[in-house]
Amino acid sequence: MPSSFVLRALAAIPLLAAAAASPLHAEEPIAVRTFIGSMFEIGENTGDRAGEFQNWYERYWQESKPIEVRGALNPVWCNGDGVCGSVLGMGKVSSSASMMAILLSPEFDFSQAYFFLTGVAGTPPSRGTIGDVNWATWLVDYDLGHRWDQDEVSPGEPLFMPREGYEDIRLYELNSTLVEWAVRLSEDVELADSPEAREYRQRYPDEAARGAPRIATGTHMTGDTFFHGPGLSAEAQYIAELYGADDYMITEMEAAAITQVIDRLHGTDRVLSLRGAVNFDQGHPDETTLEHLDPAPGETAGGFAETVANIASVGSAVVDHIVAHWPEWQDGPPELD
Repeated sequence: MPSSFVLRALAAIPLLAAAAASPLHAEEPIAVRTFIGSMFEIGENTGDRAGEFQNWYERYWQESKPIEVRGALNPVWCNGDGVCGSVLGMGKVSSSASMMAILLSPEFDFSQAYFFLTGVAGTPPSRGTIGDVNWATWLVDYDLGHRWDQDEVSPGEPLFMPREGYEDIRLYELNSTLVEWAVRLSEDVELADSPEAREYRQRYPDEAARGAPRIATGTHMTGDTFFHGPGLSAEAQYIAELYGADDYMITEMEAAAITQVIDRLHGTDRVLSLRGAVNFDQGHPDETTLEHLDPAPGETAGGFAETVANIASVGSAVVDHIVAHWPEWQDGPPELD
Protein backbone atom coordinates (compact mmCIF):
# COMPACT_ATOMS: atom_id res chain seq x y z
CA MET A 1 0.00 0.00 0.00
CA PRO A 2 1.37 3.42 -0.91
CA SER A 3 2.52 5.60 1.92
CA SER A 4 0.59 8.73 2.88
CA PHE A 5 3.49 10.79 1.48
CA VAL A 6 3.12 9.18 -1.96
CA LEU A 7 -0.63 9.69 -1.94
CA ARG A 8 -0.22 13.37 -1.12
CA ALA A 9 2.34 13.73 -3.89
CA LEU A 10 0.03 12.09 -6.44
CA ALA A 11 -2.83 14.31 -5.35
CA ALA A 12 -0.68 17.41 -5.85
CA ILE A 13 0.11 16.68 -9.52
CA PRO A 14 -3.15 18.21 -10.92
CA LEU A 15 -2.63 21.30 -8.79
CA LEU A 16 0.92 21.73 -10.10
CA ALA A 17 -0.31 21.34 -13.68
CA ALA A 18 -2.99 23.97 -13.10
CA ALA A 19 -0.43 26.34 -11.61
CA ALA A 20 1.82 25.87 -14.64
CA ALA A 21 -1.09 26.68 -16.95
CA SER A 22 -2.02 29.80 -14.94
CA PRO A 23 1.14 31.83 -14.21
CA LEU A 24 1.01 34.47 -11.53
CA HIS A 25 1.67 37.26 -14.07
CA ALA A 26 -0.59 36.25 -16.93
CA GLU A 27 -0.90 39.75 -18.38
CA GLU A 28 1.87 41.11 -20.57
CA PRO A 29 3.40 44.45 -19.55
CA ILE A 30 2.09 47.51 -21.33
CA ALA A 31 4.25 48.27 -24.35
CA VAL A 32 4.86 52.01 -23.93
CA ARG A 33 5.30 53.94 -27.17
CA THR A 34 5.42 57.44 -25.72
CA PHE A 35 5.69 58.51 -22.09
CA ILE A 36 4.75 62.06 -21.09
CA GLY A 37 6.20 63.23 -17.80
CA SER A 38 4.82 66.44 -16.30
CA MET A 39 6.01 67.91 -13.01
CA PHE A 40 2.89 69.27 -11.28
CA GLU A 41 -0.85 69.65 -11.60
CA ILE A 42 -3.19 72.20 -10.02
CA GLY A 43 -6.09 70.44 -8.32
CA GLU A 44 -7.72 67.70 -10.39
CA ASN A 45 -6.62 66.25 -13.72
CA THR A 46 -9.66 67.71 -15.45
CA GLY A 47 -12.45 70.21 -14.91
CA ASP A 48 -10.56 72.98 -13.13
CA ARG A 49 -7.59 75.28 -13.72
CA ALA A 50 -5.04 73.43 -15.80
CA GLY A 51 -1.50 72.83 -14.61
CA GLU A 52 1.15 71.00 -16.61
CA PHE A 53 -0.72 67.70 -16.92
CA GLN A 54 -4.39 68.52 -17.48
CA ASN A 55 -4.29 69.26 -21.20
CA TRP A 56 -2.42 65.99 -21.80
CA TYR A 57 -4.83 64.07 -19.59
CA GLU A 58 -7.90 65.42 -21.35
CA ARG A 59 -6.42 64.51 -24.71
CA TYR A 60 -5.25 60.95 -23.97
CA TRP A 61 -6.50 59.44 -20.70
CA GLN A 62 -10.04 60.48 -19.77
CA GLU A 63 -11.21 56.91 -20.44
CA SER A 64 -8.18 55.27 -18.78
CA LYS A 65 -7.74 53.85 -15.30
CA PRO A 66 -4.87 54.89 -13.03
CA ILE A 67 -2.04 52.41 -12.50
CA GLU A 68 -0.47 52.74 -9.06
CA VAL A 69 3.30 52.35 -8.97
CA ARG A 70 5.15 51.85 -5.71
CA GLY A 71 7.63 54.68 -5.21
CA ALA A 72 6.07 57.03 -7.78
CA LEU A 73 4.48 60.25 -6.59
CA ASN A 74 1.36 59.78 -8.74
CA PRO A 75 -0.32 57.04 -10.79
CA VAL A 76 0.56 56.29 -14.40
CA TRP A 77 -2.13 56.60 -17.05
CA CYS A 78 -2.05 54.68 -20.36
CA ASN A 79 -4.37 54.46 -23.34
CA GLY A 80 -4.78 51.68 -25.89
CA ASP A 81 -2.22 53.26 -28.24
CA GLY A 82 0.64 52.92 -25.77
CA VAL A 83 0.59 56.61 -24.80
CA CYS A 84 1.35 56.80 -21.08
CA GLY A 85 2.01 59.63 -18.67
CA SER A 86 2.29 60.73 -15.07
CA VAL A 87 2.91 63.72 -12.82
CA LEU A 88 6.44 63.09 -11.55
CA GLY A 89 6.86 65.88 -8.99
CA MET A 90 8.80 69.14 -8.91
CA GLY A 91 12.57 69.34 -8.55
CA LYS A 92 15.36 66.92 -9.31
CA VAL A 93 14.85 64.48 -6.44
CA SER A 94 11.08 64.00 -6.62
CA SER A 95 10.88 63.81 -10.40
CA SER A 96 13.82 61.44 -10.88
CA ALA A 97 12.69 59.19 -8.01
CA SER A 98 9.26 58.86 -9.61
CA MET A 99 10.79 58.18 -13.02
CA MET A 100 13.02 55.41 -11.68
CA ALA A 101 10.11 53.75 -9.88
CA ILE A 102 8.01 53.81 -13.05
CA LEU A 103 10.83 52.52 -15.26
CA LEU A 104 11.46 49.59 -12.91
CA SER A 105 7.79 48.65 -12.56
CA PRO A 106 6.93 45.26 -14.15
CA GLU A 107 3.67 46.79 -15.35
CA PHE A 108 5.44 48.48 -18.28
CA ASP A 109 7.79 47.71 -21.14
CA PHE A 110 9.84 50.84 -21.94
CA SER A 111 12.27 49.15 -24.32
CA GLN A 112 11.02 51.13 -27.33
CA ALA A 113 9.48 54.15 -25.59
CA TYR A 114 9.97 57.81 -26.47
CA PHE A 115 10.10 60.13 -23.45
CA PHE A 116 8.57 63.62 -23.44
CA LEU A 117 9.65 65.65 -20.40
CA THR A 118 7.26 68.57 -20.29
CA GLY A 119 6.31 71.57 -18.22
CA VAL A 120 6.47 75.31 -17.71
CA ALA A 121 9.68 77.29 -17.35
CA GLY A 122 11.39 80.66 -17.44
CA THR A 123 13.27 82.26 -20.32
CA PRO A 124 15.79 85.11 -20.66
CA PRO A 125 14.12 88.15 -22.27
CA SER A 126 17.03 88.48 -24.69
CA ARG A 127 16.10 85.14 -26.31
CA GLY A 128 12.47 84.26 -25.57
CA THR A 129 9.06 85.45 -24.48
CA ILE A 130 5.96 84.43 -22.56
CA GLY A 131 4.10 81.67 -24.40
CA ASP A 132 7.15 80.33 -26.25
CA VAL A 133 7.48 76.56 -26.59
CA ASN A 134 11.04 75.25 -26.70
CA TRP A 135 12.51 71.88 -27.67
CA ALA A 136 15.80 71.21 -25.89
CA THR A 137 18.90 70.49 -27.93
CA TRP A 138 21.02 70.23 -24.77
CA LEU A 139 20.26 69.63 -21.10
CA VAL A 140 22.69 71.17 -18.61
CA ASP A 141 22.82 70.69 -14.85
CA TYR A 142 23.13 74.16 -13.32
CA ASP A 143 24.09 72.94 -9.84
CA LEU A 144 27.04 70.56 -10.33
CA GLY A 145 30.00 72.82 -9.70
CA HIS A 146 31.63 75.36 -7.39
CA ARG A 147 30.18 78.85 -6.75
CA TRP A 148 31.40 81.86 -4.81
CA ASP A 149 30.34 85.40 -4.04
CA GLN A 150 31.02 88.34 -6.35
CA ASP A 151 32.91 90.10 -3.53
CA GLU A 152 35.53 87.34 -3.60
CA VAL A 153 36.75 87.94 -7.17
CA SER A 154 37.53 90.88 -9.38
CA PRO A 155 34.51 92.52 -11.08
CA GLY A 156 33.38 90.61 -14.15
CA GLU A 157 35.19 87.38 -13.31
CA PRO A 158 33.17 84.11 -13.38
CA LEU A 159 31.42 82.97 -10.21
CA PHE A 160 31.19 79.31 -11.24
CA MET A 161 33.60 76.46 -11.96
CA PRO A 162 32.61 72.91 -12.93
CA ARG A 163 33.39 70.19 -10.41
CA GLU A 164 35.52 67.33 -11.70
CA GLY A 165 33.94 63.90 -11.77
CA TYR A 166 30.50 64.90 -13.04
CA GLU A 167 31.33 65.13 -16.74
CA ASP A 168 28.94 62.34 -17.77
CA ILE A 169 25.89 63.60 -15.88
CA ARG A 170 26.08 67.41 -16.03
CA LEU A 171 25.56 67.68 -19.79
CA TYR A 172 23.35 65.78 -22.26
CA GLU A 173 23.22 66.48 -25.98
CA LEU A 174 19.88 65.13 -27.13
CA ASN A 175 19.43 63.13 -30.31
CA SER A 176 19.64 65.77 -33.04
CA THR A 177 17.62 63.68 -35.50
CA LEU A 178 14.80 63.29 -32.98
CA VAL A 179 14.86 66.99 -32.08
CA GLU A 180 14.75 67.95 -35.76
CA TRP A 181 11.78 65.63 -36.27
CA ALA A 182 10.04 67.26 -33.29
CA VAL A 183 10.57 70.72 -34.77
CA ARG A 184 9.37 69.70 -38.22
CA LEU A 185 6.27 67.93 -36.94
CA SER A 186 5.24 70.81 -34.67
CA GLU A 187 6.38 73.91 -36.56
CA ASP A 188 2.93 74.65 -38.00
CA VAL A 189 1.08 74.42 -34.68
CA GLU A 190 -0.70 77.70 -33.95
CA LEU A 191 0.26 79.06 -30.53
CA ALA A 192 -2.24 80.70 -28.21
CA ASP A 193 -1.55 84.10 -26.65
CA SER A 194 -3.29 86.39 -24.17
CA PRO A 195 -3.88 90.16 -24.00
CA GLU A 196 -2.25 90.25 -20.56
CA ALA A 197 0.95 88.62 -21.85
CA ARG A 198 1.06 90.91 -24.89
CA GLU A 199 0.83 93.96 -22.63
CA TYR A 200 3.37 92.63 -20.12
CA ARG A 201 6.00 91.95 -22.82
CA GLN A 202 6.14 95.61 -23.75
CA ARG A 203 7.82 96.40 -20.41
CA TYR A 204 10.99 94.79 -21.74
CA PRO A 205 13.23 96.50 -24.34
CA ASP A 206 14.43 93.22 -25.88
CA GLU A 207 13.11 92.38 -29.33
CA ALA A 208 12.69 88.71 -28.44
CA ALA A 209 10.77 89.53 -25.26
CA ARG A 210 8.35 91.84 -27.09
CA GLY A 211 7.62 89.38 -29.89
CA ALA A 212 4.81 86.89 -30.29
CA PRO A 213 5.19 83.32 -28.98
CA ARG A 214 7.15 80.94 -31.20
CA ILE A 215 8.51 77.41 -31.32
CA ALA A 216 12.27 77.38 -30.78
CA THR A 217 15.18 75.21 -29.65
CA GLY A 218 18.15 75.60 -27.32
CA THR A 219 19.68 74.61 -24.01
CA HIS A 220 17.48 73.82 -21.02
CA MET A 221 19.23 74.63 -17.74
CA THR A 222 18.22 72.30 -14.86
CA GLY A 223 18.62 73.71 -11.37
CA ASP A 224 16.95 73.16 -8.02
CA THR A 225 17.14 76.93 -7.46
CA PHE A 226 14.51 79.27 -8.90
CA PHE A 227 17.25 81.63 -10.00
CA HIS A 228 16.28 85.15 -11.08
CA GLY A 229 18.04 88.32 -12.09
CA PRO A 230 20.37 89.38 -14.90
CA GLY A 231 23.48 88.20 -13.06
CA LEU A 232 22.36 84.59 -12.63
CA SER A 233 20.88 84.58 -16.13
CA ALA A 234 24.28 85.61 -17.48
CA GLU A 235 25.88 82.85 -15.41
CA ALA A 236 23.53 80.27 -16.98
CA GLN A 237 24.59 81.44 -20.43
CA TYR A 238 28.25 81.32 -19.34
CA ILE A 239 27.83 77.68 -18.24
CA ALA A 240 26.16 76.76 -21.53
CA GLU A 241 29.05 78.32 -23.46
CA LEU A 242 31.63 76.74 -21.13
CA TYR A 243 30.20 73.29 -21.88
CA GLY A 244 29.93 73.89 -25.63
CA ALA A 245 26.12 73.73 -25.58
CA ASP A 246 23.67 75.92 -27.50
CA ASP A 247 22.41 79.22 -26.08
CA TYR A 248 20.60 79.01 -22.76
CA MET A 249 16.90 79.35 -23.53
CA ILE A 250 14.99 77.71 -20.67
CA THR A 251 15.39 77.51 -16.92
CA GLU A 252 13.68 74.49 -15.34
CA MET A 253 14.17 72.08 -12.45
CA GLU A 254 13.97 68.47 -13.63
CA ALA A 255 15.02 67.46 -17.14
CA ALA A 256 18.73 66.70 -16.66
CA ALA A 257 18.00 64.63 -13.54
CA ILE A 258 15.20 62.62 -15.19
CA THR A 259 17.38 62.07 -18.24
CA GLN A 260 20.16 60.67 -16.06
CA VAL A 261 17.68 58.08 -14.73
CA ILE A 262 16.47 57.18 -18.22
CA ASP A 263 20.07 56.98 -19.45
CA ARG A 264 20.98 54.35 -16.85
CA LEU A 265 18.31 51.99 -18.15
CA HIS A 266 17.55 52.91 -21.76
CA GLY A 267 19.98 55.55 -23.02
CA THR A 268 19.02 59.04 -24.15
CA ASP A 269 18.36 58.58 -27.88
CA ARG A 270 14.58 58.78 -27.35
CA VAL A 271 14.41 61.65 -24.86
CA LEU A 272 12.79 65.01 -25.66
CA SER A 273 12.45 67.98 -23.33
CA LEU A 274 9.60 70.36 -24.14
CA ARG A 275 9.06 73.51 -22.09
CA GLY A 276 6.78 76.52 -22.29
CA ALA A 277 7.87 79.92 -20.95
CA VAL A 278 5.51 81.41 -18.37
CA ASN A 279 7.94 83.98 -16.94
CA PHE A 280 11.15 85.84 -17.69
CA ASP A 281 14.20 84.93 -15.63
CA GLN A 282 14.69 88.58 -14.64
CA GLY A 283 12.75 91.79 -14.17
CA HIS A 284 12.39 94.59 -16.67
CA PRO A 285 14.67 97.65 -16.32
CA ASP A 286 12.24 99.50 -14.02
CA GLU A 287 11.96 96.79 -11.33
CA THR A 288 14.32 95.05 -8.97
CA THR A 289 14.76 91.28 -8.89
CA LEU A 290 12.79 91.15 -5.63
CA GLU A 291 9.94 93.13 -7.19
CA HIS A 292 10.01 90.71 -10.11
CA LEU A 293 9.77 87.74 -7.74
CA ASP A 294 7.00 89.28 -5.64
CA PRO A 295 4.98 91.41 -8.05
CA ALA A 296 2.25 93.78 -7.00
CA PRO A 297 -1.35 92.91 -7.94
CA GLY A 298 -1.83 93.27 -11.67
CA GLU A 299 1.90 93.14 -12.38
CA THR A 300 2.17 89.44 -13.23
CA ALA A 301 3.01 88.24 -16.73
CA GLY A 302 -0.25 86.46 -17.60
CA GLY A 303 -0.43 83.82 -20.29
CA PHE A 304 -0.13 80.74 -18.04
CA ALA A 305 -3.27 78.99 -19.35
CA GLU A 306 -2.28 79.72 -22.93
CA THR A 307 1.27 78.43 -22.41
CA VAL A 308 0.29 75.08 -20.88
CA ALA A 309 -2.16 74.65 -23.77
CA ASN A 310 0.65 75.47 -26.21
CA ILE A 311 2.92 72.83 -24.68
CA ALA A 312 0.33 70.09 -25.15
CA SER A 313 -0.59 71.26 -28.67
CA VAL A 314 3.03 71.27 -29.80
CA GLY A 315 3.96 68.02 -28.06
CA SER A 316 0.88 66.09 -29.14
CA ALA A 317 1.67 66.80 -32.79
CA VAL A 318 4.81 64.70 -32.30
CA VAL A 319 3.22 62.08 -30.03
CA ASP A 320 0.36 61.50 -32.47
CA HIS A 321 2.73 61.17 -35.43
CA ILE A 322 4.94 58.62 -33.69
CA VAL A 323 1.96 56.50 -32.65
CA ALA A 324 0.28 56.71 -36.08
CA HIS A 325 3.52 55.68 -37.84
CA TRP A 326 4.78 53.23 -35.25
CA PRO A 327 6.28 50.66 -37.68
CA GLU A 328 8.64 53.40 -38.93
CA TRP A 329 9.45 54.67 -35.43
CA GLN A 330 9.63 51.60 -33.19
CA ASP A 331 13.31 50.93 -33.93
CA GLY A 332 14.31 54.58 -33.61
CA PRO A 333 13.68 57.92 -35.34
CA PRO A 334 13.58 57.54 -39.13
CA GLU A 335 16.30 59.16 -41.19
CA LEU A 336 15.54 62.75 -42.13
CA ASP A 337 14.89 63.60 -45.77
